[in-house]
Amino acid sequence: MSEVNEKLDFLREKAGKLSRSPGVYLMKDGGGRIIYVGKAKALKSRVSSYFNNIAAHGVKTFKLISMIRDFDFIVTGSELDALVLEAGLIKQHNPKYNIKLKDSTGYNYIKVSSGDFPKISYALQTDDKNATYIGPYTSGFNIRQTVDETCRIFALPSCSKKFPQDFRKSGKTGSSRPCLNYQIKRCMGVCRGKITKDEYNRVIQSALDYIKKGSKESVKLLTAEMEKAAESLDFEKAAKLRDRINAIVKTETGQKIQTSKTTDYDIVAAALDAELAAVTVIKYRGGRLFDKENFFLGDEYEIKQLLSDFLMEYYVSEDKSTSGEVGIAAGGSPAPEIYVEEEPEDRELLESYFAEKRGKKVSIVVPRRGEGLTQVMLAKNNAREYLSLKVGRSVKTLGALEELAKILGLDRPPLYIEAYDISNIGEAVKVGGMVVYKNGKPFKANYRKFTIKEVMGLDDYACMKEVLRRRFTRYLAKNEERDDMAFSVLPDLILLDGGKGHVSAVGEVLDELGLNVKMFGMVKDDKHRTRAIASDGGELQIAANRQVFGLITKIQDEVHRFSLTFSRAAHKKKSYELELTKFAGIGDKKAAAILKHFKTKQAIKEAGAEELAGVAKISREKAEKLKQFIEENI
Repeated sequence: MSEVNEKLDFLREKAGKLSRSPGVYLMKDGGGRIIYVGKAKALKSRVSSYFNNIAAHGVKTFKLISMIRDFDFIVTGSELDALVLEAGLIKQHNPKYNIKLKDSTGYNYIKVSSGDFPKISYALQTDDKNATYIGPYTSGFNIRQTVDETCRIFALPSCSKKFPQDFRKSGKTGSSRPCLNYQIKRCMGVCRGKITKDEYNRVIQSALDYIKKGSKESVKLLTAEMEKAAESLDFEKAAKLRDRINAIVKTETGQKIQTSKTTDYDIVAAALDAELAAVTVIKYRGGRLFDKENFFLGDEYEIKQLLSDFLMEYYVSEDKSTSGEVGIAAGGSPAPEIYVEEEPEDRELLESYFAEKRGKKVSIVVPRRGEGLTQVMLAKNNAREYLSLKVGRSVKTLGALEELAKILGLDRPPLYIEAYDISNIGEAVKVGGMVVYKNGKPFKANYRKFTIKEVMGLDDYACMKEVLRRRFTRYLAKNEERDDMAFSVLPDLILLDGGKGHVSAVGEVLDELGLNVKMFGMVKDDKHRTRAIASDGGELQIAANRQVFGLITKIQDEVHRFSLTFSRAAHKKKSYELELTKFAGIGDKKAAAILKHFKTKQAIKEAGAEELAGVAKISREKAEKLKQFIEENI
């Protein structure tokens, strides 16, 4: 422990000597390796913040600090210079704790096979020496879509048959008829053997023109060819060309995906888990959905920092097609407008740098309504889908936790939630229940029950304070004294079944114990339905947010069910105890011992006199009379 304190003292002292100039800092581990590169508006303030109040940092930053043994720095002339230098140093050193976009990378190609009747397909590798490849491309989404569109528009075969070897060959059923794609006009039916090599290759060339030159140029070329065929009275060929033109126009119209904008723009949105993050980028070019990419970041981030780091890394990196090097994924030149869900850190700096890179103005836009907001939410839903596959949790749960964090002002979605409720049946039975939600789902192994021991009379606030004090006193105990693992966890969020008064009362307990955990109440209406979330400053309405409302309702219903079930069981036990004490010689302690041993009323009835005598520590003769009393009265 002293070694850790000495390390922190050294780092604090060194950071305290830095200037307040803008610059870049390089964190190093024990081997002198650079593990993090960051920029700062004022070096002294930014670097010092790492080593002061360490407990307040998130998981990612805490891990980083535990590895830091030294740091270096470079003073720059401006914040923009620091931003550019930071990007260059990250590319040079590839630090462990800087944001990395490698999970979504991998290059994609359009493959044109060899032979007299070539096929067009999607490929990840260039391992066929006889084939021709178009690419590489950074995202498979656009390439798959392009190949599918091309094959559909030009009615190209997508089956596994080889031509001309498989002309008119019978299938498994003995039939030589073409497949269903031919019947529904999705394939020209090359397998019939009625299409010449030259005719087929002209279609392939038109398809490649469509891929390489775009739809407008393809329509222009096909229109000229159609008119020429009509002039030559080849109406059958002209009709085929007309159908291809109509298919291209129809496809382009369908690709607008509910956007009226005709300019180029990108949409960037993130999905956050308690310790992980994913980002989706959707690109529109000329009003058409052009590309989509997903990135799994594999670390927890605060949303504004995440967006700032991601945008810089994504647009500054160079892709293979321009640099010839295989590196991290790249967005290339930024679009004129970049839509984001939250304003990133260093927004103005990023706009200035991107404008310099693009040669024209670049705006980072945070839409609050209308079509822009709809597009951002589309990207966010894509990011949630992608993250849900990684973490094995539903998109609905991820969304609910993320929205809950926003409403409550949490730094990140809560991974571990504890909820508490008090239930009583008169003054005789007062109990508390603790339920746990981990990753948005009930974690029943860590549910716990509390019998109120200190509070006299009916005082809900005092009962709740007793339960929380006992629970977190156990948490603060030394490791060797923690006999219950459920109490060794510090939750990300505490929810109380109650309102502002409960939050204020229990807040005093957490203050006494020196714990900083966000705590809120779950407020019910007069029909016992979840209505709002309470803080010590007032109420937050959640009915408008269906995901959050649904999650809070489930948690409140679950903790109420758990506490009520326990109180009813405790009431039955108390009733049995009272019945037993009516027998002469059986007091409270002996009655409790009998119930503890046998557990159920039926087990007590089935017990023999000898067993009753041993548990209650009474004579055999008295046990015989006790057994008769139980059979007649309980």
